[in-house]
Amino acid sequence: MELDELRAVQEPLKAQYRDDPETAVITLEAEGELGGGITCSVKTGSAMAKAGLHPATGGDGLSLCSGDMLLEALVACAGVTLNAVATSLGIKIQRGAVRAEGDLDVRGTLAVARDAPVGFRSIRVAFDLDTDAGDEQLATLLKLTERYCVVFQTLARSPELSTTLV
Repeated sequence: MELDELRAVQEPLKAQYRDDPETAVITLEAEGELGGGITCSVKTGSAMAKAGLHPATGGDGLSLCSGDMLLEALVACAGVTLNAVATSLGIKIQRGAVRAEGDLDVRGTLAVARDAPVGFRSIRVAFDLDTDAGDEQLATLLKLTERYCVVFQTLARSPELSTTLV
């Protein structure tokens, strides 16, 4: 997508959201069905994704790990955001790759050690870009990608969470 196309799509939306901020608040949803063998099938945009225990916690490796899925969501969001920001800044990217990796001490989720956190203790995102952009442009690109990536910011600033039984 070129800058003119991106602006043509986004400018009317931005104007609407400036005029009526309530229309900018949307609710995204995800649904799943509990399955056998300690799995949960999650509806994705085009298929069902069957998640289960990671082999490090007793899984058989045949189901997706939700921790991997979290990192995949981060990679997808960061990649799309970087692409949009690059387009807005006029930075041409010939080729690019995004990688996320996270450190997880499974003793926490297995209740082996109370001092071990349940969840990732660190996550790193790396971009490998083939571009002619200079160092200053790349620094701006990275800074704005971090700032506008929904998944990155959600992880950086924990949202209010709740659970219910219905």
